[in-house]
Amino acid sequence: MSETVLDPVVPRFSIIVPVFRVQGFLRECMDSVLAQDFTDFEVIAVDDCSPDRSGAILDEYAARDERVEVLHLPENVGLGLARNAGLEKVRGEYVLFLDSDDTLVPGALGALAERLDTTGSPEILIFDYARTYWDSSVRRNLLADRLDEAGAPSFTLAERPEILDLLQIVWNKAYRRDFIEEHGFTFPVGYYEDAPWTFCTLITARSIAVLDRVCLHYRQRRQGGNILRTTSRKHFDVFDQYDRVFAYLDAHPELSRWRPHMFRKMIDHYLTVLDKPGRLPQNATAEFFHRAARDYRRRLPAGFVRPAGVAGGKYALLAKDAYPALAGLKVAGKVQRTVRKHAGKKVRQAKKKAMDLRYQALLRQPLDENLAVYSAYWNRLPACNPLAIYEKAKELAPHVHGVWVVKQQLVDSGEIPAGVDHVVLNSPRYWEVMARAKYLVNNVNFADGVVKREGQVHLQTHHGTPLKSMGVDQKRYPAAAKGMSFRKLLARADRWDYSLSSNQHTTEQWERVYPCNFESLDAGYPRNDVYYRASAQDVLDIRERLGVAPGKTAVLYAPTMRDYQVGYVPRLDLEKISRELGEDFVLLVRTHYFYDQDTRLQELQERGAIIDVSGHPVVEELCLAADALVTDYSSIMFDYANLDRPIINYTDDWDTYVRSRGVTFDLLSGKPGDTPGVLATTEDELIDAFRSGRWDDERATELRAAFRARFCQWDDGHAAERVVRRVFLGQETAPEPLPQEERTVAPAPAPRPPRPAW
Repeated sequence: MSETVLDPVVPRFSIIVPVFRVQGFLRECMDSVLAQDFTDFEVIAVDDCSPDRSGAILDEYAARDERVEVLHLPENVGLGLARNAGLEKVRGEYVLFLDSDDTLVPGALGALAERLDTTGSPEILIFDYARTYWDSSVRRNLLADRLDEAGAPSFTLAERPEILDLLQIVWNKAYRRDFIEEHGFTFPVGYYEDAPWTFCTLITARSIAVLDRVCLHYRQRRQGGNILRTTSRKHFDVFDQYDRVFAYLDAHPELSRWRPHMFRKMIDHYLTVLDKPGRLPQNATAEFFHRAARDYRRRLPAGFVRPAGVAGGKYALLAKDAYPALAGLKVAGKVQRTVRKHAGKKVRQAKKKAMDLRYQALLRQPLDENLAVYSAYWNRLPACNPLAIYEKAKELAPHVHGVWVVKQQLVDSGEIPAGVDHVVLNSPRYWEVMARAKYLVNNVNFADGVVKREGQVHLQTHHGTPLKSMGVDQKRYPAAAKGMSFRKLLARADRWDYSLSSNQHTTEQWERVYPCNFESLDAGYPRNDVYYRASAQDVLDIRERLGVAPGKTAVLYAPTMRDYQVGYVPRLDLEKISRELGEDFVLLVRTHYFYDQDTRLQELQERGAIIDVSGHPVVEELCLAADALVTDYSSIMFDYANLDRPIINYTDDWDTYVRSRGVTFDLLSGKPGDTPGVLATTEDELIDAFRSGRWDDERATELRAAFRARFCQWDDGHAAERVVRRVFLGQETAPEPLPQEERTVAPAPAPRPPRPAW
C-alpha cells in the first residue's frame, strides 16, 4: 500500500494510548505505532499521573513526532477516565484504543484503512489480535472464526450475534468518531470498564464490519499490570458495570431484544470472577456470590434457557443462591486437578528431601531484623555495588550487621579482607544467615535452593548497564542462553524486592526483560561513588601501586567475553599496539573475570609490553588510574564515562556479536548518546586514533558528554547513601541526584600529553 499524506485537520485514525506505570514496555508500544507505513493518524497519549518515568518518555516522542500529543493528568484517574480524557482531544475519522503495553503489528493501520474503504465506512470495525507471552510465544485469538469476512461487507449485530462471544474489549475495534459523539459513549470508572462500552456500542451500531487479520499483539504480563491477576474487592466493580449496561437498555427500549444476550454475558462474567483463583479475597467470595445471585433473580428474562452442561449447573446454583453447593463443586474440581498433578509432585517431593532439614527448621525461626547478607559475582571477594552498600551501611545503619558469602578457596588462600565477617557457601552458618537475615544483597542471583521468606528484603544491585540482551531477551540467542532455564531465572527474579539502576535505559530494560513484581530503585550505582570522591593523590597512589611510571599515559584495555567463543581469545596484538603507541603510553590489560589467568599476558608483562591487571580485585581503581579506556562491548564503558575521560571502542566483530548475543541499542550509530567516542574496527584504526589525536579531540569530547548524560544519569557520589536510606532505613526521601554540571569528578592522572610527531 502506498504511503498516505498526513491530513493536518482530520486524520484517518486517532489512537488513544492511556499510560500508567509501563516504562519498560512503552517505547515498544509507541514505536509500533509510529513505524506504521500508513501515516495518516494522530496519537493521543494520556499520562495517568504515572509514578515512574512514563510521562517523560511520552514527552520524548512528542518532541520528535508532531503526530504525538501528550496529556499529563494531574492525578491518577484510572483506565476508563484516562481514555475519556483522550476522547476529548481526538480529531480523527476513526478512534482506536491501544493499551500502552500492547503493540500494533506492522501494516496494521494500512490493513484497517483498506478494510474500512471496502466495507463502506462502518461504525465499528472489529479486527483480530494475538496474545504474546514472556517466553516469546504467540497465540492467536481462539475465536478468530467469528471474524470470517465472507458475506455482506457490513452487517448489524442481529445478523451476526456470535460477535458477542468475542472478548469484551475495546482495543480490537475501530470506532467511527461521529458514531461515538452521536450516542455520547464514554468509559465508566472502576474495573471491567470495557464491558459497558463494548456491549452498548455493539448493540447500538447500525453497521459493523470485521477484518480477519491479527493487527494487535496483546501482551500477557507474567506478573503485574493486569487487574485480572490482582486480588482485590475492586472486582466487585463488575456489578456496577452491568448496572450500567442494563440502565442503557432501560433508556433504549428499541434495544430490548438484547436483554437475554446481556443477561447471559453478565452471568458468564460473574462466574468467571468466581471461578478464577486469586481475584477475590477469600472472605469476600460468598458475598460476591450472593450479589451475583441477586442480579440473576432480578434480571432473569422471561423464557430464558440456561446453557447445557456444567455451566448450566452453575446458573442453577445462582438462581437458588446456593453458595455452599457451588463451593463444593469448586472443591471437587480442585481435587481433580490435584490428582492430575500428583505424578509431578512426586518428583518435586523427592527433590525437597535433599534440602537440609536444619535449614527447614531455621526457616521457621524469627528473622533477625539487624542482619544483612551480601554476595558479589557468584560468591567471589566482596566487590561492586554490594561492597559499596556494605561500607555505607556501616556508616548510616551501624545496627545492621553485614555478613558476606564467599567460596571456601578464598578463605583457604587468605584473600578475605581483615575484619569482614563471612560465611562459606553451603556451610551450616551459611544456611543459618540465609534463613534468618532481614536483608539479602547481591549483584547476581542467590542459588535456587534459597527460600525467600515473608518479611525478607531482597536487593538486586546488578553489575552493569546492559548493552547486551539480558533476561528473557536471551531466549532469542541460544549462544548466549546456553541451555538456560528461563522459568528458573524468573523464579529467582521473583525474589527481588528492589532492582537497582543507574539510568533510565537500564530501568526500562530490567522492567521489560525481568517481568516480575520488584520496585525499580533509581539511585545510581554505589560502586561508582568513588569516581566522585577520589582525590588527585588517591589517583597517583593507585598508579604507583600498579606500576605506572610518572608521566606515562595509561590506557586500560578491558574487553568483555564472547558467548560464541570458548576461553579467552585475544582480539588485539597487544605487543604491536604497545610498540606502535610508543614509550609515552602503557597498556593496562584486564581480561573478563570469567576467564582464568592467561599465560600469554604474563609473558608480555615480563617483556615490559603491558601491565597485566586481570587479577586486580578492584576494577574501580583501574579506571581511576587510566587516562583512557579501550574496550569493546563491556559495561565498564558506562562506569568509566563518569570520569569524563576518553573511551575508544574496538569493535572488530560487531555484526557477529549482535547476531550471537543481541544488543539494546546501536553502539556504532555515531549518534550522540549511543557512541561514547572513537570507534575502531582494525588494529591500524585503533593505533591511528591515538596517533592522530582523534581519541581525545573535540568530536570525541562531544560524544562522550552525550553518552555520560544518558548513562551516568543518577551517579553523583551519593548512590550508596540513597540505597541505604531507602532499603535499610525505610526513608522515602534521599539526596536527589546532582545536576551533572554540579558534580565534581576525580581528577585525571595528568594533563593530556602533546600529540606525538609521528
